Amino acid sequence: MRFASLLSVASATSFLSCITGGLVRSRSIFTRVTGAAAIAGAALAAPLAHAEDHVTLLTSWYAQAEHGGFYQAVATGIYKKYGLDVTIKMGGPQVNGMQLLAGGQADFLLGYDFQVLSSVEAGIPVTTVAAAFQYDPQGMMTHADVTSLAGLKNKTILVAGSGRTTWWPWLKAKYGYTEAQARPYTFNLQPFFADPNVAMQAYPSSETFQAEQAHANAHFFLFADDGYPPYNSTIVTMRDTLKNKPDVVARFVKASMEGWKSYLNDPAPANALIKKDNPQMSDAQLAYGVAQLKKLKLVTGGDAAKDGIGTMTDARWQKTFDYMVGARLLKPTTDYHAAYTLQYIQNAKVMP
Repeated sequence: MRFASLLSVASATSFLSCITGGLVRSRSIFTRVTGAAAIAGAALAAPLAHAEDHVTLLTSWYAQAEHGGFYQAVATGIYKKYGLDVTIKMGGPQVNGMQLLAGGQADFLLGYDFQVLSSVEAGIPVTTVAAAFQYDPQGMMTHADVTSLAGLKNKTILVAGSGRTTWWPWLKAKYGYTEAQARPYTFNLQPFFADPNVAMQAYPSSETFQAEQAHANAHFFLFADDGYPPYNSTIVTMRDTLKNKPDVVARFVKASMEGWKSYLNDPAPANALIKKDNPQMSDAQLAYGVAQLKKLKLVTGGDAAKDGIGTMTDARWQKTFDYMVGARLLKPTTDYHAAYTLQYIQNAKVMP
């Protein structure tokens, strides 16, 4: 399973450069747009007063537990309570989510900080309004002899193409690893099973599940525990949507975070819809995914514990910006403040 980080930053930037010739980044316009969110906060007080607005959400991958809160809000009627008729469309390896969002084929996209910042750099007027996951679930799976991320100096490390423009520069800089250690990761775990000297990128609900099924004695290390800064499973939309439909955005954010709270309490309603959209998803893997969400506190940990599910901070966004600039993944002139707004999630206040 994959998240938005597998949406190639390089391919997104290539597309964005083709369609944004006439788009102008304007901080003053963005300020007026995000200011509208304060007005939209009033819409949350009486959600039943709204007629249903149709909204399309495009996910970052095939349906899975990591999308559970959004499916839960559909399955339990939370979106309808807030006057929303929500259609969820699955992403996948051949789906360019940012292209579809910019082209009007979706109202919201489950995105990733790097993807959004690169889009802003290229001139696409997109903005992040909430972060369902306080941490990126990306990490490293190793054999049992490795006790920390610092213990990979003599290991072969499997890295997918998307990793080279996201976490790999961070890992190399932090621990002094080299390109000589890297080998391509093709989403096949056999090299890991066959060679005790191999470590590989992993998600806590995917590769680790497969390793457990194969009775492999593996360890998993979450990059965020060592300071990797980005959020994940973020809600991304176009700035025109913020300007023209601020109340819809406010209601969608609030309802989605309520969906996450509900999903962690009882995932059964959403899981039924997830399996309908993705018949390859088993009950065992869904249960494993939910357990990992809870164990790692991806939804409820960090700032969300005190400020509410989906919360974001200026400090975290600046850390991600600083890392990307330092790793030469982003131009230092990029207006990173345009990549997010705190207005909507600050009004939501859905406590874990």
